[in-house]
Amino acid sequence: MDSRTPDLFREANLNITQGLRRALQINPLGVAILEGERKLTWADFGDRVGRFAGALRERGVSKGDRVGVLMLNSSRYLELYLAVGWTGAVIVPLNIRWSVAENYDALQDCGAGLLVVDDRFVEAGRALKAAIPSLTIIYAGDGNSPEDCACYESWVAASAPIPDAMAGRNELAGIFYTGGTTGRSKGVMLSHGNLMASALLVLAEGGFPRDAVYLHAAPMFHLANGCGMYCMLLNAGTNAIVKTFSPEAVAEAIERFRVSHTLLVPTMIQMLVDHPGISGRDFSSLREIMYGASPISEAVLDRAIARLPGVRFRQGYGMTELSPIGTLLLPEDHVGAARAKGRHRSAGRVAVGLEAKIVDANDQPVPRGTVGEIAIRGDVVMIGYWNRPEETAKAVIDGWMHTGDGGYMDEDGFIYVVDRIKDMIITGGENVYSIEVENVIAQHPAVLQCAVIGIPDPQWGEAVHAFAVVKPGPKVEAADLIAFCKERIGGYKCPHSVEIRTEPLPMSGAGKILKRELRRPFWENQKREVA
Repeated sequence: MDSRTPDLFREANLNITQGLRRALQINPLGVAILEGERKLTWADFGDRVGRFAGALRERGVSKGDRVGVLMLNSSRYLELYLAVGWTGAVIVPLNIRWSVAENYDALQDCGAGLLVVDDRFVEAGRALKAAIPSLTIIYAGDGNSPEDCACYESWVAASAPIPDAMAGRNELAGIFYTGGTTGRSKGVMLSHGNLMASALLVLAEGGFPRDAVYLHAAPMFHLANGCGMYCMLLNAGTNAIVKTFSPEAVAEAIERFRVSHTLLVPTMIQMLVDHPGISGRDFSSLREIMYGASPISEAVLDRAIARLPGVRFRQGYGMTELSPIGTLLLPEDHVGAARAKGRHRSAGRVAVGLEAKIVDANDQPVPRGTVGEIAIRGDVVMIGYWNRPEETAKAVIDGWMHTGDGGYMDEDGFIYVVDRIKDMIITGGENVYSIEVENVIAQHPAVLQCAVIGIPDPQWGEAVHAFAVVKPGPKVEAADLIAFCKERIGGYKCPHSVEIRTEPLPMSGAGKILKRELRRPFWENQKREVA
């Protein structure tokens, strides 16, 4: 791409279905899907997308309507991303690790009228239907459709394909919910143009080429996987799919489908390269792993490079609000002279078509090498938070997305993330906001005061750790508070460990808990790295 890339992109008016239209023109007999025993050409896949879009239209779904999805990875999930966009509607991918109550909040917030579920989430769908009587549940699993659900496959079989609605680049394509700092999740509104801009900048830097066989191993609801997904949809490449990550499933898929590219969060990379079962697997087809979404330690990266010789590594740094890419650390920055300079510890440089700056508390740029907040500007910046104009105004200032991450930029434009300004914990690639967990712990009748921080964890990057000051009276164990949390929020948000105290937590003069004092014993002998 040349210096006119942003202007050319705007002139092209790309939407998320453009890649499918192109694939049907240039590669109709090429392999689109490899999933278990299932193999679909782009012609087959496109026909199914058009038919399900037709089924949605027949049932009154039109531009701007929201369609929720609560499923594990599958080819039907990919169909949904495109079929919903094909009608001009808005997809709402729900977090498979959230509780029913949390997903209820998201569905209520966005006003979705339909929810598509698979075998794993039929019961959750029923619970959500009971709470939202107007919700239509569509079963898209592999078995027989339950009587109380509409049947996805029946809808596909009975409907005629419809023409693409040709959504404009500024129209809303999806609402992606993130953990909320105020105890509620926020719906990040991303346009067709946002998502295509993110994919194009990755393609411009050499990611996911046209001949790639991409493995969907990270969850499809998450925009980390969305980075690879939209690139492959634009390139008309091959999508291999595993329902959910496990080292065995990924190793088998790489060998069976001759996978060349994938995207994994660091926890997945660690589990894969440390698993004894991969030694006998044929990984000769694997050319590149993109990683991001959570901290990665240098030790894990080194083990991965050693265990997978010949495989290139590429890092993407960003957030949901950036669709999700802001910076890229290219494969060549992980090795040789660049590694000797420590480039592999950075988040890379701002991606093509975007701008980055580091600002102080007054939103003024700071000198190179000075730590401040990372801000990104460009076509990837979200439309805003659904129904939250005040929070949108705080996050996006003059077009700059303020990430909440602290970092610095060196003389060559490499950005190093040193800490998170917000009290966010990233565990296994998932964002956990401490105040959300604190709000739950504080509801326990025995708790007087609490604080939640992230502590180092060799497997998950960070683990959720809680401090709880309890009232005099019956003894409260750590296990009691963990169980209390598990009843109210997703398991990955719950504390892995709890320190029970009877004395107050350290406080500032303004009455705020000094979390830096709580963190110090855990982090003082370790280098905190965020990717």
